[in-house]
Amino acid sequence: MLRILGKASSINVRKVLWTCAELQIPFEREDWGSGFKPTDTPEFLALNPCAMVPVIQDGDFTLWESNTIIRYLAGNYGGADLYPAEPRVRARVDQWIDWQASELNRSWSYAFMSLARQSPDHQDSAALLNGIEQWSQTMGILDQQLQKTGAYVSGDRFSLADIPIGLSVNRWFETPLAHPDYPAVSAYYQRLSQREGFRLYGRNGTP
Repeated sequence: MLRILGKASSINVRKVLWTCAELQIPFEREDWGSGFKPTDTPEFLALNPCAMVPVIQDGDFTLWESNTIIRYLAGNYGGADLYPAEPRVRARVDQWIDWQASELNRSWSYAFMSLARQSPDHQDSAALLNGIEQWSQTMGILDQQLQKTGAYVSGDRFSLADIPIGLSVNRWFETPLAHPDYPAVSAYYQRLSQREGFRLYGRNGTP
């Protein structure tokens, strides 16, 4: 059985859990990370030298990096509907997965740490205002894309890209800030909420 190492509240672990739900992959999950088993031990570092969750073990195969993991699961467990083989269609999915990991993650870093995590190192008012503006602008790009597709981020069908993007949208709405009116993002959030995997793992790791 697939073994998943990482606490359920981690956004990156939830990518893997939601993917497993979509593909109906049975798994066993172990709590690793802040507040649970430490990731800086020799045992864990032997699995992931970066000391980060999630890590999966699929038989004798060990893998880390959440977006790589979900791509692997889709490829190994019959996920062609989520991650199509046709190069141009797959490229669109990959484009938005990579955008989430780079542009969107970077845009929220200061505001999320300040407002949601209450980090004492992220309480500069000017930096916070700038962080909120950057996050809002990046979410505006997503809103424009969703207006074009009218459904999901890479097209008219749910794909693997909607898992990291959907979790990011959840983070956006759960962070206490003034949210611009992005009707396509709001409709997308409600659309995702109809999926069982999102209901289980899309809202901060709780059903």
